[in-house]
Amino acid sequence: MTDKGRISIQVCLSGYSFKIESDDRTRSSGWLSPDHIFTAKELQSRYGTVEISLFTPKCTLVPAHFFDPPAARELLAGVVEIGEDDIVEHIEEPFCGGVMVFSRSIGETLSKVIADTVLTSDGKRARVLPELHFMLKALETIPDYNRIVASYADGRLHLVVSQGRTLQLCNTFEAADFTTAEYFIFHVLKRLQLNPEISPIYFRTPLDHEQELSLYRYFKDVVQI
Repeated sequence: MTDKGRISIQVCLSGYSFKIESDDRTRSSGWLSPDHIFTAKELQSRYGTVEISLFTPKCTLVPAHFFDPPAARELLAGVVEIGEDDIVEHIEEPFCGGVMVFSRSIGETLSKVIADTVLTSDGKRARVLPELHFMLKALETIPDYNRIVASYADGRLHLVVSQGRTLQLCNTFEAADFTTAEYFIFHVLKRLQLNPEISPIYFRTPLDHEQELSLYRYFKDVVQI
């Protein structure tokens, strides 16, 4: 079965979620446990565009003019702990003129299973990339001057902030619960002198009703993308 639309899949250690955009309609699954993967009919189709995001904290963003491919492993090891067998990759980030260096070696196999199962219309396999990569891409589509994009899964907040085309922050934070994740969001905005009351926040991960209401107490708007 082939679908000309787009499917965006987010994978974390505890499960996955997907969003399908087709014929001017958008449908989101919310978080699903890994055992649903073999019964989800949406994952048995082919799509015009397939995006697979992995919540890996093993990431760093390097200015493009400083990046040297042979030194990628050393660059990543300088900011996060990586194992001897961890595979290190990189991808260019045109929005901010940087290169993201990352490892997908976080002890999961779900992303590989999904990449092998959900193919593009021409039968190609999508590359599994860090959640932060897709968050940086999302900045380009946001019309606001203050652009705040967040994701939360596996007890870790992923946060990207820019003012216009100037990237101010691209990082992850350990946050055992959503309240702690909110603390880091507000701490970052205070450091950057950004007022949440006049800024919307864009979330790429599913939010439950309580989480959304909590954010609405502080932000101009809460948008799930």
